[in-house]
Amino acid sequence: MSETQPPEPNAPRADTRRSRRLAFAEQELRLISSLVLLIGLGLFFALPFVLSIGSVVFLPVVTALVLTVILSPLADKLNGWGLPNALASITALLIFFTILLLALALILQPAIALFDDVPDMVRRVMSRFSELRERFAWIATINAQLAALMNDDGTREVVLAAPSLLEQVAFATPSLIIETILTLLMAYFMIEARVRLRQRLLFGRASFGTSIKAARVLREVQDRVAAYILTVGWINALVGVVVALGAWALGVDAPIMWGGLAALLNFLPYVGPIVMIALLGLFGIGTADTIVLGLIPAAAYLALHTVEANMVTPSILGARFTMNPVLILIALSYFTWIWGFFGALLSVPILLMLTALFDHIGRPNLIGFIFGEPLFATSLFDEPAASEAPPK
Repeated sequence: MSETQPPEPNAPRADTRRSRRLAFAEQELRLISSLVLLIGLGLFFALPFVLSIGSVVFLPVVTALVLTVILSPLADKLNGWGLPNALASITALLIFFTILLLALALILQPAIALFDDVPDMVRRVMSRFSELRERFAWIATINAQLAALMNDDGTREVVLAAPSLLEQVAFATPSLIIETILTLLMAYFMIEARVRLRQRLLFGRASFGTSIKAARVLREVQDRVAAYILTVGWINALVGVVVALGAWALGVDAPIMWGGLAALLNFLPYVGPIVMIALLGLFGIGTADTIVLGLIPAAAYLALHTVEANMVTPSILGARFTMNPVLILIALSYFTWIWGFFGALLSVPILLMLTALFDHIGRPNLIGFIFGEPLFATSLFDEPAASEAPPK
């Protein structure tokens, strides 16, 4: 019988050193994760000031990037049909620009025709609100009594002279034209360079597996954002058609304008429908004989939006495009704070791009990180090697 040899005396020391190295590596990783988290929070709170101050530079770049992500699949489709890359890129951009101009024409042309009736509608709306104010005159009486008790007779009112609406439009028009031209030029060159970017991602990396993963992330971001915009665009177009038909059936002036407004404002989650309800309500009060009749178009649109937002859109988009409403509102308020109305339009595509990116590199585990878990549970470059092994 062979005798079992006693364990080597150095084995416990090696295990101890290994456990110490692992503990040190874990602490180092946690320290790096904390630094990454602090840098991310700092960028989140500092970016609005930088982006808003440099909006002339950053807004065209971000808009061109979003247009590139949206229009690249269309350019690929046109390129697959035999069009050269440059011609496919400019054709995709022209198709988008034509659709945008047609939508604006459908809205602006009836709006200009109704412009002469705006003073009468405003007077009628003010008379309706004056009637309501007379019914609730007791609230004004209480307010006057509170003001008398506050003894604010010695206060002075300072009125600052502000530029008129025409002066603001005149000052903003040259800058808007320059930014639009820059955006279109940058979008064209970005779309045209998409093929070279994919080639660099595939062949410019040291590891072929890393190249495949990076190209997969780019493709996923493009497909998800483009599919979302296309699907939501069709839904909003149908909403616009239904609103136009409903406005025509209810006898509302310029039904095509209201359909176009409903389609465009529906791209802004939560805020757009609220603005549409307010516009329909004010227009109805200003044109109808009574307040109840004037609120019928707004109530009909509210019913339509309730069905569309809670039944139609979720069933069509599915779980792939479902986003947290809190994240949507945060992105909407964040980018509206930075770039105003244009930031509100770009907020959802930017949120989709970031969501698709984090789905691949791993979403930050903020709550778990507080209790000692890793900041990122998965990583783009930490997938198991078995998934890349060729089938036998």
